[in-house]
Amino acid sequence: MAPDNSDNAPVGLIGVGLMGSAMALRLRALGRPVVVRDLRPEREAAIPGARMAPHPQALAQACRQLIVAVVDAAQCEAVLFGPQGVVQAARPGLQVMLAPTIGPDDVAHLAQRLAAAGVGWLDAPMSGGPARARVGQMSLMVACEDPVWVAWQPLLGQLASRLFRVGTRAGDGARTKLVNNLLAAANLAAAAEAMQLAQAVGLDAAATLAVLAQSSGQSWIAQDRLTRWLAGDSTPQARLALLAKDSGLAMAMAHRAGLAPALGGQAAALFAAACEAGLVDADDSALVSWLAARPRAPAAESAR
Repeated sequence: MAPDNSDNAPVGLIGVGLMGSAMALRLRALGRPVVVRDLRPEREAAIPGARMAPHPQALAQACRQLIVAVVDAAQCEAVLFGPQGVVQAARPGLQVMLAPTIGPDDVAHLAQRLAAAGVGWLDAPMSGGPARARVGQMSLMVACEDPVWVAWQPLLGQLASRLFRVGTRAGDGARTKLVNNLLAAANLAAAAEAMQLAQAVGLDAAATLAVLAQSSGQSWIAQDRLTRWLAGDSTPQARLALLAKDSGLAMAMAHRAGLAPALGGQAAALFAAACEAGLVDADDSALVSWLAARPRAPAAESAR
């Protein structure tokens, strides 16, 4: 039985942190009924008009389309297959969208177990941040079987303005997202170093950013993060720990493929060091200030 994908069908969301809450608010703004579950009750209460489920199993009983937006593979495992997990209430037509950025092998394992329980799956990590998700303008990198892709088109179109069908193999959405996020980490690390250099040689940060935004050094993530950093906006929009996690996962994937990306490895190491310095819950734009505050290397002696 195909899921009820009409505009009035309830949509379940497990995990309403930054991205999960943005998707829930987007759907509520469109008039969609939403059922939510989060370990933090205050997050559930922050979605006006949403129904709250006491556990994932109850949520699965109420909905046929569920979005899992937790942090990592262990949390996915818990909400899907743990006590009072989603599969405990699996009925014909239940389909689950795996939205977190996790390792492709973990996605494949979860998808295999869902399929064995008669549950459809989408490997669909997100990109774009909560502000874009809130207005339905994020990106989704989707791997799933053809019938599931067709069934989810109405809902995916409400959530994202950019839908990328990257294949039918479980894990290809995750692989695509990790490639993207390794480049994002390298772009942001390079932007932080560029601003550190600009300040060290006495340049005005705003004037420098204006040049970068319109010149060959421009990247979307640099423009977005540097603009927030320059404005002094430290409100977490994308936690630094997540890009550290994703770049680490990307490097692990590269190593399994027999590669050792030099720039990606340096960026991943930089984000890991920032986390160790206490920036786990900071917005990832905090990398700019943290890097600028680190002790400078001694100036090289001029050539004689």
